[in-house]
Amino acid sequence: MIVLDRRRLLLGGAAALTALPAAAGIAVQPPASAGFTAAGVADLNARMHALVDQQKLAGVVTLLARNGKVVNLDAYGKQDASASAPMATDSIFRIASMTKPVTGVAMMQLWEEGRWKLDDPVAKHIPEFAGLKVKTAAGLADQTRPMTMAQFMSHTAGFGTSGVYEAGGVNLRETDLQGMVDKLAKLPLESQPGTDWAYGPCVDLQGYVIQKLSGKSLDRYFQDHILTPLKMPDTQFWVDPSKTARVVRIHTYDPAGRIVPAESRVATAPPRFLAGGGGLYSTAPDYYRFCQSLLQGGELEGARVLKPETVKLMRKSVLQPGVGVDLYGPVQKGLGFGMDFAVHERLAESGLPHGQDSYWWGGAFGTWFWIDPTNDIVFVGMIQNVRGSVPGGGTPDVRSISPQAVYAALARKA
Repeated sequence: MIVLDRRRLLLGGAAALTALPAAAGIAVQPPASAGFTAAGVADLNARMHALVDQQKLAGVVTLLARNGKVVNLDAYGKQDASASAPMATDSIFRIASMTKPVTGVAMMQLWEEGRWKLDDPVAKHIPEFAGLKVKTAAGLADQTRPMTMAQFMSHTAGFGTSGVYEAGGVNLRETDLQGMVDKLAKLPLESQPGTDWAYGPCVDLQGYVIQKLSGKSLDRYFQDHILTPLKMPDTQFWVDPSKTARVVRIHTYDPAGRIVPAESRVATAPPRFLAGGGGLYSTAPDYYRFCQSLLQGGELEGARVLKPETVKLMRKSVLQPGVGVDLYGPVQKGLGFGMDFAVHERLAESGLPHGQDSYWWGGAFGTWFWIDPTNDIVFVGMIQNVRGSVPGGGTPDVRSISPQAVYAALARKA
């Protein structure tokens, strides 16, 4: 077992700033102890480092674990391409839509308590949505069936994509969660519930339901029921002022395609709009603890956040036949969608190397993760780019590069 501190080393060159693991007391163990080849893990790091050296990324943090053993925790590059602070294993990132699975866990905790059911009409919990009309080519129509909570948890409740509301000049995050509900209550649905997967406001709305059912603000609920039990000290909707030096700057690309800093700010106090769909800051070690708890059936180091059968339910697709996950383009083959996770259902169809029933999501600034219950793997990756998750937006396809390297390094499969 190798336990390393947060010391930083200068290996030569501005892009070669790195940090030795491990943050948050994580013990990094030899790859062979979890069935990986050392050469394969080194290749994973080399591929990530090359993107920094080529000025395609300012910096990157990756974490790989199997069977509960962290075998790689690597930080390379800089937190800000225009400054000297090196990337570190405990650097803090805006994880954007990687907030959604945390919100999903909070919702399922309340489901376990019997506060809501999958077949409940959403209007039972948000009465403002009772009787919402649906856009059709012939005008507004009634819902053929009331939207359900299962649809609410899987982006198929009938709301539009975020871009639909932006194009219409509707800022859903302008005030607070109640203000978002009030705005949506005046607008028709974009599709009949259950018939289309549209990546929009559903998880922010889940945050509203969490507040209503629990009697706690969303940040307080997360802290009490997820973040504190799982020992995630650097995860919240804002960053304590004492930690701001650890926050990674958002980057973009100059006309030559080189990484450059973009305008970005750091929230140092609770925001008015607590975005369950995309508001958290976190670190790779913190988010690993969240993922590992799910891989272990909802428990980590004696802290249980969900029952094993609930975790299995979260990673079971609830999409109706013919409805596919079509984020950023055509339907992603082989995938279903469960409770705030994409689910790897049909391996031959997807062509992806991840194991059966792997589940994942990512953030708008390029952060990504996956949990593979078949091979007992957790992977977390952190970068920070404008449009970092959009294909063709300039950011290297780290979400394809990393699993290719990880599964190539796997010498002993489950």
